[in-house]
Amino acid sequence: MPVTTPIVRAIDGASGPGAAAAALGQSAPPVHIRIPSIGVDASITDLGLAPDGTIEVPADPRQAGWYKLGSVPGDAGPAVILGHLDSTTGPAVFARLAGLRVGDQVLVARADGSQVRFQVDRVATFAVNSFPTEAVYGATPEPVLRLITCSGTFSRAQGRYLSNVVVFATEAV
Repeated sequence: MPVTTPIVRAIDGASGPGAAAAALGQSAPPVHIRIPSIGVDASITDLGLAPDGTIEVPADPRQAGWYKLGSVPGDAGPAVILGHLDSTTGPAVFARLAGLRVGDQVLVARADGSQVRFQVDRVATFAVNSFPTEAVYGATPEPVLRLITCSGTFSRAQGRYLSNVVVFATEAV
């Protein structure tokens, strides 16, 4: 099974999202994600930016990653959680992400013991070269969640998949 080999830099835990969240008056950072309808039950690591300006990806394919420079799940704006589609040993944490349906629940536990519940609004696939940056990362007045993984054909020449699956979800009240 083809797999990309991500370039991941270490993230300094001492200045990680807990410190950033407190400094910005944000809620506690996410630590765990559950998506019952597709069997996801995984810890969440913190992600920043890679040297090329793209969002880092989790080093462990079984773990999801939260973009710590964005919103905390449950706070206003888009919270972004990424996960791998596959690995050299088989399916990874978001292998079944494209199978989510409108209305499915996503549960995000935070470091303070609170939990935020989101409901899937839409699942879409986009070519990497026409990724809708503003629709995914653009500011929103309400808490929203974006889940992202790879999809489509794997290009050996480029060392990556040519598409992304994006799940758009809003906080369930």
